[in-house]
Amino acid sequence: MPGARITNGPRVTLRTVEREDIGFLQRASANPELRYPLGTPVRNESTLEELLEDDDTDRFLVCLDDECAGPGQPTDADDVRPIGVVSVADADWRRPELGYWLVPAVHGEGFGSEAVSLVVDYVFRTYDTPAIGAVAYDFNDASRGLLESLGFEEEGRIRKDRFVDGEYIDTIQYGLLREDWTIEGEP
Repeated sequence: MPGARITNGPRVTLRTVEREDIGFLQRASANPELRYPLGTPVRNESTLEELLEDDDTDRFLVCLDDECAGPGQPTDADDVRPIGVVSVADADWRRPELGYWLVPAVHGEGFGSEAVSLVVDYVFRTYDTPAIGAVAYDFNDASRGLLESLGFEEEGRIRKDRFVDGEYIDTIQYGLLREDWTIEGEP
């Protein structure tokens, strides 16, 4: 069952990723519609358990909560529908790096922008960092568009950086400066 609610927006809720969520993470990592654009290998349960124990990464389960799910822990697992993950790596010792994915069934509905926006707010409220970074593959127009719509700017390109689906592709590095972001609820 998804963990405690960290924050929520108009349509999505960010919850802590718990050990019980490994099945959801494993199914997603095996899905070619996600695995190839992310460039990640298929992961088994023990590999995912080790990944969750990584102290340098904050991971948030992106959920659609039923209206009856109250604050904090939901009373019933049926009240919560996980649709993705947003992670923040290395925030406590260098520039935080965002990673994110949503299940294909909800692509194009704006849930990704809302979830990443909530995590950007979280990072700037929690960590004393001047900027946040993110990487997108050159061919991933949806991911690049999401970052650009939130104010991230292209900072560089690493040519032929990753081998994805039979060819080497470029990765694009993005950054967002703290002064270019307005935290929700602050002047």
